[in-house]
Amino acid sequence: MTAISVRPRLSRSRHVAGHTASRRDTSIDAVRAACLIVVVALHATMVGVGRGAHGVIIENALEDQPWFAPMSWIVQVMPLFFITGGFSAFTQWQRMAARGASTGDYVRSRLARLLVPAIAMVATVGVGLTVLVAAGLPHDLVATAGFRIAQPLWFLAVYLGCSALVPMMILAHERARWQTTLLLVAAVVTVDVVRIATGVEAVGFLNLTLVWLLVQQFGFWLGDGSIAAMTARARLWVAGAAVSVILLLSTAGWYSPDMYVNLNPPTLSIVLLGVAQLMLFSLAAPRIRLVVQHRSVSTVVNAIGSRAMTIYLWHMSVLVALAGLLLVSGMPLPDPLSFDWWTSRPTWLAVVAFAVIAVVRMTERFERIRPATDRSAGSWMLTIATLLGVAAVGILLVVGFTPATALASVVMMLLAIRMSRAVKFSAR
Repeated sequence: MTAISVRPRLSRSRHVAGHTASRRDTSIDAVRAACLIVVVALHATMVGVGRGAHGVIIENALEDQPWFAPMSWIVQVMPLFFITGGFSAFTQWQRMAARGASTGDYVRSRLARLLVPAIAMVATVGVGLTVLVAAGLPHDLVATAGFRIAQPLWFLAVYLGCSALVPMMILAHERARWQTTLLLVAAVVTVDVVRIATGVEAVGFLNLTLVWLLVQQFGFWLGDGSIAAMTARARLWVAGAAVSVILLLSTAGWYSPDMYVNLNPPTLSIVLLGVAQLMLFSLAAPRIRLVVQHRSVSTVVNAIGSRAMTIYLWHMSVLVALAGLLLVSGMPLPDPLSFDWWTSRPTWLAVVAFAVIAVVRMTERFERIRPATDRSAGSWMLTIATLLGVAAVGILLVVGFTPATALASVVMMLLAIRMSRAVKFSAR
């Protein structure tokens, strides 16, 4: 993924909605923190546990609920997450390029930033599952827990791959921004057409790369000032057009109206939702910056932002652990989506928040570990290291969390970091 060493020229427009590209944009930080809160809260709400005629039930309580489809247009924040990630990557690479950093420097930093905290989480979960198996818990129950914990990790695999390609994609953006974007759009549409025409769902997973590279590219448009140069009316028109096309496509039956169904595999609907979110966010950004100026808000935003990967990696493990505690406690559990279940959600969300904060405080040190940069690996070594990191997460996604897959994943991630020559660590 990094076989070509690139050093793109600095952006022709250094202004980002009134801020220079060298300055940190607090609206980006605030929205990323808000997106993370939405993800954790939504996953917590989806947890449905109970005792049925055939034993313990752990399910997604919101899955296949017709009323959830329109809500998903609001709470599906992953496109916005990738857009803000693209913006941050754009500005970070611009700063690094200005200092004379290489592609390898960028990729090494991203590998360590993403894989080191992941190693800690995967190793801990692997040990925990081993203990549960040794304690005699039913294998199918342990397997279900492992599957649920692994589900959100698709983000880590995709984000790792997209991050490794940032220097090359920024170079393409700088040289041919329209052509690059339109080529990615055409590729996404082609994959969707083939999937729909043939009925082979597996084809759609090619868009795991194409869709998120495209949405990350939207962040580059935000980062170089192109979106800020548009009039407010133009941005509203683009947002409205994107939503209208989604409505048309879902009404025609080509795509699901549920944006979480459109996430697996990702489709053109996710891209269009990202366009709408990009335009609306760019309009709201100045007001968001004003809100973040309040000390209490900025404190929360900074606290979440500095621990974002730790929160994302660990929150599902916390949810599964809490669900397990509910089951073994012997407490009467209301049926998912019943009146009693809904009235208990505020308490449940409060418990989840407290537990996630406690776990993050214990594990946040891993997110502060950074590799020494006194040695460097060749481009082909970095490519293999990146692919190893992606494959390490892929094993967990395909097979699920088990003691064996956790061990294999940890070994592969350690090897990926070793191959990138990030072998000396210091916490700071």
